[in-house]
Amino acid sequence: MSNSNGRNVNHSEPKKAPRGVEIRGLKVSYGANLVLKGIDLSIQPGKVTALIGPSGCGKTTLLRCINRMNELVRGCTISGEVLLDGKNVFQMDPMVLRRKVGMVFQKPNPFPMSIRDNILYGIEAGKIKVNKDEVIRNSLQKAAIWDEIQNRLGDNAFRLSIGQQQRICLARCLAISPEVVLMDEPAASLDPTSAAKVEESILGMKGDYTSIIVTHNMQQARRVSDYTVFIFLGEVVEYGETERLFADPQRTETKEYIAGRFG
Repeated sequence: MSNSNGRNVNHSEPKKAPRGVEIRGLKVSYGANLVLKGIDLSIQPGKVTALIGPSGCGKTTLLRCINRMNELVRGCTISGEVLLDGKNVFQMDPMVLRRKVGMVFQKPNPFPMSIRDNILYGIEAGKIKVNKDEVIRNSLQKAAIWDEIQNRLGDNAFRLSIGQQQRICLARCLAISPEVVLMDEPAASLDPTSAAKVEESILGMKGDYTSIIVTHNMQQARRVSDYTVFIFLGEVVEYGETERLFADPQRTETKEYIAGRFG
């Protein structure tokens, strides 16, 4: 079935192949502060890519460019291209883009409504015709929380633990069938058990979504990602398959950061 814009969101049919993201010459400034200095990256479709680097290096700025959230910041200037489906996201309708590129933030932000209504929020807002019960079940299963709350769908989401709230936010993101999922330190504020559940969700998304995660946790990056990008002072220092980058970093800066010598 499709919504009024013709977007296919039929959860009973096989999901189409995930899309990669091409970033070309991306520069971002906040006032006179140049944060990203010309980023070139090819994010692989259907894989998990981790962005690592010290605080203030530009990881979150890069992530937020992909769904144009930086434009909400006063004084932000952006140049370059971010391509999704071969189209420059900066030339797309932001609302259409954000149905294709979902985001989960560091701090859980469920809405003050039932779990069920949280999951269906994007569906209802976009007037997307789907089997709602199926969407709820599938989204919560992908977020590794269905077994915990399947009998509590009418409860207010604020009654859940912080870890559960974060997985509800992930399920809400997945409910609209995005092509790309952005995650900004999604487990940073969680206890180890809840963080492990979020990592389980990320691993389960491989192949169905193109996922990009910002993390300061090197062990987490190594556990969940297929590719890792090390960013330092607004530039890509090194990018490659995660196991290779951690086992045999090619740049001295990468080796020292992974070893915890700075950052």
